[in-house]
Amino acid sequence: MFAATALTGSKPEQYAQLAEQARGLVHGEHDRIANAANLAALMFNSLPDLNWVGFYFFDGNELVVGPFQGLPACVRIPLGKGVCGVAAASRETQRVEDVDAFPGHIACDAASRSELVVPLVDNDGGLIGVLDLDSPLRGRFDADDQAGLEAIARIYMEQTTGNAPA
Repeated sequence: MFAATALTGSKPEQYAQLAEQARGLVHGEHDRIANAANLAALMFNSLPDLNWVGFYFFDGNELVVGPFQGLPACVRIPLGKGVCGVAAASRETQRVEDVDAFPGHIACDAASRSELVVPLVDNDGGLIGVLDLDSPLRGRFDADDQAGLEAIARIYMEQTTGNAPA
């Protein structure tokens, strides 16, 4: 049985600990749904000030909600729309301090004030989906969060697809 341990130290140290827990959690499992479900639960229960953590998967046309923790979510998001759609289309992490200032923001949870979305891209540039985190606090995510969550996304991709994102 897996048991998460409390994160301690500086934010980079906490993300290193979270990455170690994530590796242990997904070790030996290659199913993308199972790994996404467990990683969403790990992040939601380990990181402070979050109201939603989850995955959206690209179905060839749009993003479709996958495993998550939080209130019910938007089911489908077109590429280029909202923070998730922009991250998916651009293949670049989107760190948004104030979602109300983001053009075209899609408000799935009215309590969300900031958001960080990491695209999941394979070595060939193929879009797998996105990792999405929302917070009820403006400015919740900084460069340390971005680096730490990009590392979690790499762990997910390595374990699920056998390679790290491009």
